[in-house]
Amino acid sequence: MQLEQLRALVAVVDEGTFEAAASRLRISPSAVSQRIRALESSTGRVLVRRGSPCAATEAGALVLRSARQVELVMGEAAEALGTGATAGTAEEHEVQDTLARTELRVAVNADSLATWFPAVLREAAAWSDAVLRLRVDDQEHTQAMLSAGEVLGAVTTAGRAVVGCTVRQLGVMRYLPVVAPGLLAAHQDGGHVDLARMPVVQFNAKDMLQDAVRSPEQISAAPWHEVPSSEAFARAVRAGLGWGMLPEHQIGASLDAGRLVRVPGLQHQNVPLHWQVWHLESRHLSRLTATVVEAARALRPGQPPASAGVTGG
Repeated sequence: MQLEQLRALVAVVDEGTFEAAASRLRISPSAVSQRIRALESSTGRVLVRRGSPCAATEAGALVLRSARQVELVMGEAAEALGTGATAGTAEEHEVQDTLARTELRVAVNADSLATWFPAVLREAAAWSDAVLRLRVDDQEHTQAMLSAGEVLGAVTTAGRAVVGCTVRQLGVMRYLPVVAPGLLAAHQDGGHVDLARMPVVQFNAKDMLQDAVRSPEQISAAPWHEVPSSEAFARAVRAGLGWGMLPEHQIGASLDAGRLVRVPGLQHQNVPLHWQVWHLESRHLSRLTATVVEAARALRPGQPPASAGVTGG
């Protein structure tokens, strides 16, 4: 496996097409195709699933993660050596251009991004040597991006480390079942709430938080609205579109002000969050991890940052 082949794999997966990868690498699409074919030949595996968009195969995901790690290590080596704009071949300039700022690809769930994770963004704004590439998905699914080599770190509910990664406990996000008073009144008879008829808001079809506090009969019968944005989800619940599970940090003073009320009979849900990141000696990863752990103090008021976690075998 050669460096230019690994970089071609990363570009094809990130950009989704050979043409876009060629534009990013400043070479021709045929050169990208040749590099991918050479890499597949050397590994004896099909690494890229051709399509729209292109994606890594299972074997490709393993090589992809190694390719990203090579890029990270090379970038830090270049920084340590003070590599700048120097004379050299076109390929050497190509590598130097890519390593100007280190890409930190991170998976984070939408509710974290809307509540405590902005503290990470404020800190990263001062980093002149790195850029963030955020991928957003449900906290139950962000770990899959780490396993697939799409990201180098992830905020996830998974406490068991992905192979080759370390895991640290961040804290707990508490979700409360809340509803606009008017909607509750329309579906309440005395102390009974008709959850089979009262509309519910879900982030998307993978959002299981609301289902966790209802019976199967209520789940199958109740109408539901899909609002795939954390901020818009909260606004939809406040507007009376449906009831939903909102992070305690996102509710603010709405309960006290009467704009939202608890849904009677439903329990809160505690969702533990963890930070999983490559187990790799890296200044960038160490700084990113320290920043995430510090920002997550909001999830556990009065508690110190989590201690070092478990390494995946």
